[in-house]
Amino acid sequence: MPTQWKSYAAQTGLVYQYYFVGQRPALADDPEAPSTEYIFDVTSDRKTTFAVSIFLTQSALDRWAAMRGRDLTEPEQYAGVKLCLLQAFDEVADMLRDGRRLRLDACGVTGFDRRGLTDTVAGLSPLIFNKTAFVTRR
Repeated sequence: MPTQWKSYAAQTGLVYQYYFVGQRPALADDPEAPSTEYIFDVTSDRKTTFAVSIFLTQSALDRWAAMRGRDLTEPEQYAGVKLCLLQAFDEVADMLRDGRRLRLDACGVTGFDRRGLTDTVAGLSPLIFNKTAFVTRR
């Protein structure tokens, strides 16, 4: 099955193409463990493709569940991770150098409402956290 690339015009002026490769539990010796690693292949020039890993921490999921009285569904988790990726495209000037390992442990989806993504994350809002801690560069 061919890969379906998606495009995103970032506030940095770059147009990124990306696709979701998959997810897996973070390796036991990874500093982000315990978490789930979501992996995307990304390019901004159609020549160089690189992997971006976004780690959704178990502590973030636990805090969200305690706050809302239910667990996030898998589609809701993916939506939060994808929003993290899009925000990184907007805020990280050099994704290849500075954006290869991101952590989603605290973010605010409300900042994305102006982009019309409210329906995508309606079950998340107010998501997990605080926008200033949304993307952690490693």
